[in-house]
Amino acid sequence: MNSEFDALLRNQTWELVPPSHHLNVIGCRWIFKIKRKADGYIKRYKARLVAKGYHQQLGVDFHENYSPVVKPATIRLVLSIAVRNNWKVRQLDVQNAFLHGNLTEVVYMDQPPGFKHPQFPDHLCKLKRSLYGLKQAPHQWFSRLTVVLIQFGFVGSKADLSLFVHTDTSSIIYHSAAA
Repeated sequence: MNSEFDALLRNQTWELVPPSHHLNVIGCRWIFKIKRKADGYIKRYKARLVAKGYHQQLGVDFHENYSPVVKPATIRLVLSIAVRNNWKVRQLDVQNAFLHGNLTEVVYMDQPPGFKHPQFPDHLCKLKRSLYGLKQAPHQWFSRLTVVLIQFGFVGSKADLSLFVHTDTSSIIYHSAAA
């Protein structure tokens, strides 16, 4: 929990603000998971802070929450092209992907259980970045990733919104930006 909380602070996920009665305040909770090695032994214990997005109100603290999901036909097509051309296939996972999304709405959240600021225990977290559990988190992650991919010269597919393609004289890269 300490390392997750420190990462949230380093990422400037929120700022503390005084409470007000007219705000929609959502809660949060810790989710715990045991990560295991392939042989079943414990690799590490993981804690993730999750917002209680089910308390969010449409039009108040979220507007857009659509995020495309890669189509199975797209995956099959790209893999078949790779096999046919004897290409290398690589996959990557962005750690804490949703935490990289910048919020455009104003969202207030209670301070994390066990981590209330000693000088400001009644203050609220005004979120600046997405958290898991927020209704708009997948949308914000997809938006941020799309901007970066386009800056690197990728072009979005018209057939599948989650597929981006980058071509130059010596290579072609297919990237699925699904959340």
